[in-house]
Formats: sequence, C-alpha cells, structure tokens
Amino acid sequence: MAVLAGCGGSDVGGFAELEKSGVLRVGTEGTYPPFSYHDSQTGELVGYDVDVAKAVGDKLGLRVEFVEVPFDSIFAALEADRFDVVANQVTITDERKAKYDLSEPYAIGEGVIVTQADDTSITSLADLRGKTTAQTETSNWAGVARDAGATVESVDGFTPAIKLLNQGRVQATVNDSLSVLAYQATTGDTSIKIAANIGERSEQAFAARKDSGLLDNINGALDELRADGTLEEISQTYLDANAAGTAEEKTAPSTWELIADNLWPMAKATITVTIPLTAISFFFGLVIALAVALARMSRNRAISSVARIYISLIRGTPLLVQLFIIFYALPELNILINPFPAAAIAFSLNVGGYAAEIIRAAIGSIPKGQWEAAETIGMSYTTALRRIILPQALRTAVPPLSNTLISLVKDTSLASTILVTELLRTAQIAAAPAFEYFALYGTAALYYWIVCLALSFAQGRLEFRLDRFVAK
Repeated sequence: MAVLAGCGGSDVGGFAELEKSGVLRVGTEGTYPPFSYHDSQTGELVGYDVDVAKAVGDKLGLRVEFVEVPFDSIFAALEADRFDVVANQVTITDERKAKYDLSEPYAIGEGVIVTQADDTSITSLADLRGKTTAQTETSNWAGVARDAGATVESVDGFTPAIKLLNQGRVQATVNDSLSVLAYQATTGDTSIKIAANIGERSEQAFAARKDSGLLDNINGALDELRADGTLEEISQTYLDANAAGTAEEKTAPSTWELIADNLWPMAKATITVTIPLTAISFFFGLVIALAVALARMSRNRAISSVARIYISLIRGTPLLVQLFIIFYALPELNILINPFPAAAIAFSLNVGGYAAEIIRAAIGSIPKGQWEAAETIGMSYTTALRRIILPQALRTAVPPLSNTLISLVKDTSLASTILVTELLRTAQIAAAPAFEYFALYGTAALYYWIVCLALSFAQGRLEFRLDRFVAK
C-alpha cells in the first residue's frame, strides 16, 4: 500500500513545498517482502514499492528519504506529518477515497483466500464464516474477512499472518494475490495454497491528504513510468523474478548464517539506541520521581494533589498509549517531536510515575527522629534531606529502583512502534525477508537478557557496598 501526503496538509501548493526542500520523505514498513524489506545480504531497503517510490522521485526531481514505520501506525504517522509519502501497498477503497487523494494505481491484483495446503473446508468467501483469519487491522482485507463472518486476529503485516497460518493458529488469511504469489516464489513454501479468489480486484495507489496538490505530479510520473516500461521492469524483478529472469537468483542463507550476519547489527542497535535510551530515560525519570515524591509528601494540598494526579495518570494508562499520545497526537497541537526524544520523554514520564512511589516509601521508612535530630542541630529541610535522609533512603530504594531499570530495558522495545530503530526493530527487519522469526527474535531476547544480567550484577554490587555502612 502506498500513501503520499504533502507537507502543506490541505495546501494546494503541496508540491511546491516539496520542490523547495528537494526531498520526498517516504513512509514504508521495511518488513513486508517483496514490496518493502531489507536485503539479507546488503541490509539495503529494497522492494517493489521502494523502487517505484524512487522512480517517482526521480521523475519529479526529488531526492527520496525513507522512514520505516509499522503499517498499523502508518496513517497516524502520515497525519502527524512524519513523512510526505508512504509506499506500502495501500489498496484503493471508497473509505480511503473519502479521506485521501488517491493516485492512479501502480499495481493491480485480486483478492484471494490463503489456507493450509491440506485444508479443503474453505473454497469460497462464504466458507470463512465461523473461521479465524489473520489480518492487518487497518487493511481493507480485514473488513472483507469480517464481513464474511470470520473472526479476525490482528497482526502487523502479511508476514506474521502467514506465520500464524503455518502454525495452525488461524484457518486462513485474505490478501492480495501479488503478495501471496511473490511470497511463494521467494520462499518455495508449499504448505499453503490459494484456496479461492474472492472476485474483488485490488488496486494499489499512492495517496495524499485531501487537496494536497500532489496528485497531478504523481500521476504524471506514473504515466511516464508506465509508458517507458519501468513499472513492468520493477514488477518483473520483484513479483516474478524467476519467470522473467531479470533478477539473479540468490541462495537463501542458512539459519546460523542469518544469525551470524545480524549479530553485529543487533549489537550495534543495543549499544547505540537501546542502552542510551534506557540510561537517558532512567536518569530523567529519577529526577522527575524525586520531585514528584517530595511533592506527594508536601503539606500543601494543592501541590500534593497535583502529584497524586500525575502518579495516577501514569500508572493508570498503558505505556504504549503514552508513547502514541506524545508521538502521534501532539502534532495535532503543532508539537512535533522526533522519534528518539519522543520515546525518551514517554519513558522518563513513565519511570517518574512509578519510581515516585518507591522513593516516597523509602523516605517514609526513615524514622521521624532523624528529621528531628537534623532540625535540632540547625539543618534546613533541604540540607537534612540531602545529607541525612536521602543517603539512608537510597539503600531501601535500590532494589525496587533496579527492578524498574531492568523493566525499562525491556520496555524500550515499544519504541519500535514510533519509528525508533532499536534492538527489536532491527530483529524484525532481519526476520521479515527470511521468515526466520524464532532465530532472530531469540537472538534479540538473548541481547536483552545479557543487558539485564549485567544490570542485576551491578545491582548486587551496589547493595553490597551500601550494606557495609549498616550496623549489624
């Protein structure tokens, strides 16, 4: 599915804005072979939609920059102006026509039902009633399956849908014939089959916000690409490579080769993104937590109430929702935050809400006599807190705060939903073209475990050092 949006929103001069910048930002999944995925040999973003977007950019005289985002979030990111264009097999539907400008189609297929090869219970759309299918929730195929009476299990793309079908967790998936045929040509998977055509033509197009001012230029570029044979050439390369002989057939790497090839990219993502994101979020989260804990203990009811409300909001809402509000909702208020800072803000606020109660409990565990003794020798509240109370509270707070830190390491995997290419996202990119989920996700889990083991060891050493100053 492919989507285009002009920088100027509903501005008629949307293309003029793109010409000024000289850049066309393209949103795509990066995990949807053969349309948008990373080559297992080079790591380069490739695919049918990727090459079509590049070709359109060339015709328009624009440099193309790709932004990778899960498909379920792609329209939210489009509305939030995270990119100008999305290329990810967006099917033309009446609902999308009402909300977006849709270009001429650049790919045409038909809807099909895919089942396991030995399943004879599904031969038509009507047979889906009472069955379970795996679909991307925001795709038109989810509506087709649901209207047919199927129970829809939501997944974040075609690849996991096929995986669930292979595992027998669902009975079918409805999708475009191009995706299915390309998958079979790429993998040689004979465990599935096209069980039925649903009699519905599928057209994929570029789309833009209403009145974006981009469609004339995009349609013109597509007409030229169609006339000079570029679209057909790209189609043969990715959708029928063996039959056309236009692409060199590559031997798929073994599982161990795939793991070996991705050990460094995943380690690099851990070192350069996951760990820094964790450290920054935890540091600022502790600063917030201390301030909120002291406010919570304040005798001023207004200050205490504000702290209570903050803690209640953070602990009462999912972290994923908090991430989406900061990254996707705030742009509606003209507050646009880049992916990494947005993730750091969300995680810091989340840590602040949970750690505030830990710190408050630790401070509350210090005998009241300590405060009174500090006051007797003339210490101010701030001095007593800094020199007497907090050093003693630290020992009590270390174990639960360490657990919060370890949980934060794992929670950073959610940053992949807002365009942060951290450890999990790197594993997803590597797993998608090879369909090797266990191997790559298992490797990612191993990295998370190693980081958490190191933190647990550091926690033990810190507790040992603090215990030396406690009278036995």
